[in-house]
Amino acid sequence: MHIEGTIKDLIQKYHPQLAERELQDEIADVGKLITAKEGDVLMDIGSYVKYMPIIISGSIKVFREDEEGREIFLYYISKGDSCPMSFTCCMMYKKSEIRTVADEDTTIVGIPNRYMDDWLRKYQSWKNFIMISYENRLKELLNTIDSIAFQKMDQRLLTYLSSQAATKDSKMINTTHQQIANDLNASRETISRLLKQLERDGELELGRNKIKLL
Repeated sequence: MHIEGTIKDLIQKYHPQLAERELQDEIADVGKLITAKEGDVLMDIGSYVKYMPIIISGSIKVFREDEEGREIFLYYISKGDSCPMSFTCCMMYKKSEIRTVADEDTTIVGIPNRYMDDWLRKYQSWKNFIMISYENRLKELLNTIDSIAFQKMDQRLLTYLSSQAATKDSKMINTTHQQIANDLNASRETISRLLKQLERDGELELGRNKIKLL
């Protein structure tokens, strides 16, 4: 998706909830327009967070990593949203405990961390934006925890695919069995077997590096 316009134009179009004109002017003055290709790492575990992302287009996957280096998928952030864990790291000047990866070609406006605290006091719409982002991500984290704790792997897989489809507003998902296995911390053989079973059950159709939800 090709994005055109000034930062202020993009904020007004894709983030109308950031309503104060003075806030929009400040975002335009200090924000940095950043583009990422699918697969690019935007923020890595152990790095200091220098800016908070406001997503204009595309989507980003957020991961956690255990002590043995195994990743587990946490949630998506997409157009019109932000990552509150980035906000926390910005505010506290601490290293990131998550990894964020562009799930598709993505455009963001990066806000330098030194403005975070000041804008919370100055702009109600910014405060609301941050709080709503926290609430939405908390709900998604709880769903992830529930799926791990209470769902069988086939249910987890279907929940994961549904979440991905909702994020991209499309029933066609471009991915590989290995990528799904990585996100769900499962073997590729298990994922392939479950996908074939879900296809037999009429839940989805499998293609070459594509899955269509029915």
